Amino acid sequence: MTHEAQFVTPNGDVAGVAPSAAAMGHLRSSNWMGCVLVSSAALLTMAGVALSLQPNVWVWMLGQAVFAVSMVQWFALLHECGHGTLFRSKALHALVGRVAAFFSLIPYYCWKRVHGRHHKWTGWQDLDPTTAALVPRALGRGERVLMNVCWRYWIPLFATLYRINNFWNLPRLRSLFSKREDRRQMTISIGAFLLAYVAFAIIVGPWTLLRVAGVASLLVFIVEDLLILSQHTHIPQNLSQGRQVPPFPAVEQDVFTRSLIMPSWISAMLLHIDAHELHHMYPFVPGYRLRSIRYDTRNEIDWWRWVRGARALPGETLMFHNRTETGSDI
Repeated sequence: MTHEAQFVTPNGDVAGVAPSAAAMGHLRSSNWMGCVLVSSAALLTMAGVALSLQPNVWVWMLGQAVFAVSMVQWFALLHECGHGTLFRSKALHALVGRVAAFFSLIPYYCWKRVHGRHHKWTGWQDLDPTTAALVPRALGRGERVLMNVCWRYWIPLFATLYRINNFWNLPRLRSLFSKREDRRQMTISIGAFLLAYVAFAIIVGPWTLLRVAGVASLLVFIVEDLLILSQHTHIPQNLSQGRQVPPFPAVEQDVFTRSLIMPSWISAMLLHIDAHELHHMYPFVPGYRLRSIRYDTRNEIDWWRWVRGARALPGETLMFHNRTETGSDI
């Protein structure tokens, strides 16, 4: 039996033949691989902190770069833990996920629930909680100026708002999730993480915290601004407009997302989080196994070509319009 599935895009075009979920059964999580990746991030973190505490400015700058790399790695590990795919042993995800969430500045439970709903509603822009804020609408002059200035001058506005609006905004989260247990766990998660950050700042001191994490965090947000925006922005999406609509099956979601082609060593370091189309099609496959899937996705683009093309557009155009409207082939 051939484990393949041919599917059709919303506009009726045949998108291709993709391996079925049943054919991906051999691409399983590994406790060994998970431990190696967590150890790598932990060692980079310790090295970055140690270097950032040195008096020599050049050594400090190196430390900031190393610590920034480790924080991006922690974000990739958070992503894996949220899906339960980093380890074979499921019990390890809660512990490591919370550590990764701490370094990612995202409450863990909020990440799990919001990201899970993102995967459910990918393709429906107004139902996906991570894209709903970018539904086309009339923008005020202040909004346009802020968005365009920040995008032009590499001020990571989107990565900042992405965190605040999706994972720290408790009133919004309570409106999205009606179950009492979800609301309770989200309140606890936000409260616990907020207390942890305040306690950490008091223990190490504000100046030391700024010295160790200030520039590194800015670098991380700049990188994640590009990484997160590359995944779904400027790609045609559907709008439910209040209608009851079914979610798109995972294997059909590659048409609503984009993958970046990065140097292989960077892609491996980030658990192939750049292979975003394959991840949406097979969210149960560990990120470090994604490149083993033999399927050519349609929205894959060289990372530098995407950065140049995206940066050539005003921020409001990139975020609130799509390539069909602008003719920009990114």
